[in-house]
Amino acid sequence: MPISPSASSAGSASDLTGLWLRGVAVNPGAPAEVLLRLLHPAAGTVGRILCEERSLPDEVVDALLAHPDRRVRRSVARNPHVSPAHRGRLAEDPDVVVRSGVVFGPRPRPRQPSPLPDDVLVTLLTAEYPGEPQLLTVGETAQELIASHQMPPSFQYRMRVHENPVLRGLATGVWHRLTSEERQALLTDPDPDIRASAEFHVGMADPTGPGAVFPRPGHYRWFVLGSHALSDAVLEEALADPEFRCSVADNPYAPPHAVARLARDTDPEVRERVAARADLDPALWAELAEDPHERVRTRARIQPLPRTASQCRAVDHEMGGHARDCCCLILESYPEPDPDWYRACAESEEVMLRLAAARCPTLPADLVARLAEDPAEEVRHRLASWHPLAPPETVLAAFVARPRQRPHLLTQSRMPRTGLSHLLDHQDPEVRALAAADATLGRAPVELLTDPDDRVRRAAAANPLFTGDAVEALLHDPATAEGAAANPGLPAARLHALLDRADLPR
Repeated sequence: MPISPSASSAGSASDLTGLWLRGVAVNPGAPAEVLLRLLHPAAGTVGRILCEERSLPDEVVDALLAHPDRRVRRSVARNPHVSPAHRGRLAEDPDVVVRSGVVFGPRPRPRQPSPLPDDVLVTLLTAEYPGEPQLLTVGETAQELIASHQMPPSFQYRMRVHENPVLRGLATGVWHRLTSEERQALLTDPDPDIRASAEFHVGMADPTGPGAVFPRPGHYRWFVLGSHALSDAVLEEALADPEFRCSVADNPYAPPHAVARLARDTDPEVRERVAARADLDPALWAELAEDPHERVRTRARIQPLPRTASQCRAVDHEMGGHARDCCCLILESYPEPDPDWYRACAESEEVMLRLAAARCPTLPADLVARLAEDPAEEVRHRLASWHPLAPPETVLAAFVARPRQRPHLLTQSRMPRTGLSHLLDHQDPEVRALAAADATLGRAPVELLTDPDDRVRRAAAANPLFTGDAVEALLHDPATAEGAAANPGLPAARLHALLDRADLPR
C-alpha cells in the first residue's frame, strides 16, 4: 500500500537535498558511477561519509586514491573498511599529510587489525622526500605503526638481518623474542644507534645501570621501578615506601628475597601482583593460594606453576577491572602463549582462563562451540567479540547485551541481519534499528517509520521491503528521506535523479 507524506511532514526539494545525499552516500546498492558524483564540492561534507565510513567498490577506491584533493586521499587512508593493501598504495603519496594518515591508521581501529604489507612498511620507514617538511621522525613513524597495530612484532623480528639499519634496529623493540645469538648480533652491529638500543635492553637487567640510582619523579620513575634491575639501595628504598611496592612486585628482576617480602605485604594489591608473577616459588605460590583476600587467592589458584610471562599477561588482562567491555588488543614484544595453553584454558573450570581462551582467534571450532554454550555470560560475549567462528546467535546476544561492543560487532560477517522480527519492539533503539533493516520480515516495518528515534526511522525506510510508490513517498518526507535514499532497492537511474536535484554533475 503506498505511503503518502502528510502535509505537515512533506518537505521541499531544497530541504530534502542534504538528506538524499547522505542516504545515497551509505546506500549499499549504489553503483560506482553514482558514488563518484558525491566527490564533487557541491556535495559538501557528504564526501567525507563516502571516504571514511563505508566499504567501497574497488573502482571507487581506485578513483579516491588518485583524487587531486589530499583531504579525500587522507580520508581513504583512515577508512577502516578499506583493505591495508589499498591504503598502503598511499605510502608513496606526494603529500606528507596523506602519508601520515596511512601511518596513524584506521579510525576507529579494528578489533582484529590486519597489518600493512611488508613493502608498505618498508616504504613508510625508509623513503626520503628532500625539501619537504617532516611531520614525523622515523622513530615516531615506527611508534605510530606499532600503536595502530599496523606493524606487528613479527615484522620487527624479521627485520633483524635487513641491510638497512633503520629497519634492522626495529628488532631491538622485540628483545624478548630474540635468541642470545640474535641479541649478540645487535649488540655488535656496525650501526651505533642499534648498538645503543640493544645495550639499553641489556642495561635493564643490570643493577648498575639506570636502576642504580633512585629515579626522578614522573613516568620514568614508575618505568624504572617496574621494569629495571635495581641496586640494593634503590630496592630497599622502594620497599620501604608503600607507594612503590606495587611497582617492585611487577618488576621481573626483583630478587627472590624481595618477592617473598612483598608476598607478605599488608596491602592485598601488592600480594595479588606477586601472585601473578611467572617466576613464583612453589612454596610462595601455595602460601598465596591460601591468602585471606579473595582476589589474591584467585590470582594464585587459577594459574598453577609452571607458567610463562605471556600466559600471566593474558590472565592479568582478564583480572583487570576494565576487561568486561574491553576492546584493546594484547600485542606486545613478548611471544603469544602456546596454542595448547589456550585450548587447556577453554576446558578449564576457571572462568578467568575461559575468558582468556575466548580472546584467542585461532581456537579450534570444537572449543568455540563449547565456549558458545559456556554458563558464564561474559565468556559467551567475549567469544562473540573476538572469534571469527562465533555462532551467529552468540554474536546477536552479545550485540543486544553489550552496547559498547556494537560498533565492532556490526562489522562482523557473522552478525545476523535476518530473522530479527522478535526484536522489532525492543526497548533499545539500536536493537530496533538492526531489526528494522531485516529484509526477510514478513512485511515492511511500517510501524517503525514513526519511531521516536531517528536511527530506527532511517533503518526502517532503508528496508528493501519498501518499493515503488512507498519508497517515493518516504523520499519526500523529512523524517524518512535519508533512510529511503539509502534503500538498496532504488535503481541507479533514480539515485542519479536524486543527485541531479542537488546539482551534482554527472
